[in-house]
Amino acid sequence: MAVLVVGSIALDTLTTPSGKAEETLGGSAVYFSLGARPFDSVRVVGVVGPDFPVLEKRFLEEKGIDLGGLQTGQGPTFRWEGVYGPDLGDARTIRTELGVFAGFAPRLPEHYRSTPCLFLANIDPVLQLDVLGQVENPRWIAVDTMNLWIDRQRDAVLEVFRKVQMVFVNASEAMQVSGETNIFRAGAWILEHGPEYVVIKRGAAGVLALGGPVPFGLPAVPVENVIDPTGAGDSFAAGMLGFLSGSGRGLDFDSIRMGLAYGSVIASFAVSGFGTGMMRDLTKEAIEERMRFYLSSNQIMGRS
Repeated sequence: MAVLVVGSIALDTLTTPSGKAEETLGGSAVYFSLGARPFDSVRVVGVVGPDFPVLEKRFLEEKGIDLGGLQTGQGPTFRWEGVYGPDLGDARTIRTELGVFAGFAPRLPEHYRSTPCLFLANIDPVLQLDVLGQVENPRWIAVDTMNLWIDRQRDAVLEVFRKVQMVFVNASEAMQVSGETNIFRAGAWILEHGPEYVVIKRGAAGVLALGGPVPFGLPAVPVENVIDPTGAGDSFAAGMLGFLSGSGRGLDFDSIRMGLAYGSVIASFAVSGFGTGMMRDLTKEAIEERMRFYLSSNQIMGRS
């Protein structure tokens, strides 16, 4: 099949205890595309400025990522700079320059509208609703959001939730949108507002999925040296949704469980280098090798 991602494309400057990377390729649509492409065809809708590096655009095209929905606006490409402390928790934002992303109006090319699978990455929920009005009979739609949108546009966030099959949030976002202080009650509240599944990202503590016959959680893949957690959530979504799209399987519980495992594996690659460094040449063979280790070492499920 194919999976369509609508999200940001950025040039990031990142500082972690391991060092610094400047003007490195980033953005939710980029992390997702690189993580999902080993599993299925990926189509991108996003915006860059005329200053976006030609070599990076060519690199994405050479990886087989369909950039037919990439717009070039009048102004600079979105830039973000963040600094991570010793515990590699949430980054402290030093600089955000939205550039052309401030006026981003997603427009799907005609042949994108019937893409079977859709991931609405973390963008303004009003834009997410706009995209939902452009697609035609997708098999499933997944959405990500963040605390900013929950705080400022909660009603729009909930309207999006009512129109999709899967919601990705972290634990604090789940509790923020629901008003619950218990993660299971928070997830149940989200399910009552529309989606079939809610996937709650818990960082180093792993991931929890609700919506199946029982709650299902997985530990994070052990990573000896975490370099940069930027894009880990988008990379997780890429592994999970790329697997679901590429396998052609529906949203049954067994498929969701296996998707969670693939998402965890892809995220483990993402955090092992600066920016998208470890994602640029990621192969299906490397993914499957780590997947076998992950499943066998944890004895968490049988392959199906």
